[in-house]
Amino acid sequence: MLSAQERAQVAQVWDLIAGHEASFGAELLLRLFTVYPSTKSYFKHLGFCPDETQLLTHGQRMLEAVGVAVQHMDNLRAALSPLADLHAQVLRVDPSNFPLLIQCFQVVLASHLQGEFTVEMQAAWDKFLTGVAVVLTEKYR
Repeated sequence: MLSAQERAQVAQVWDLIAGHEASFGAELLLRLFTVYPSTKSYFKHLGFCPDETQLLTHGQRMLEAVGVAVQHMDNLRAALSPLADLHAQVLRVDPSNFPLLIQCFQVVLASHLQGEFTVEMQAAWDKFLTGVAVVLTEKYR
């Protein structure tokens, strides 16, 4: 899936994110809800107008899952299998929402990391996150 150079770029960006998972995740959710309001329907537990604590908590959880994927780039299927089951069978998230989430995450990364988030890193992250989305949608029937 990813070349050695792309893996290194994904890991390098993850090192820059480390310690900021909650705030990046909260911003990702807020951006997702603002740009694509229909996605809020999958986060009913956050309420109509989630507060900062709710966004930080769920954002942290989402980015922790991305961290698991980064740590297990060689075996995403096994690492993300429980998450794939949850999204496909319990939450029933429409798979068309994953590209929207990826797009918003890329914007959050670019806005925070700016010059450190090179075009090559963006391409590697896009490829990586698309791979994660593919794994998450494999259990849909």
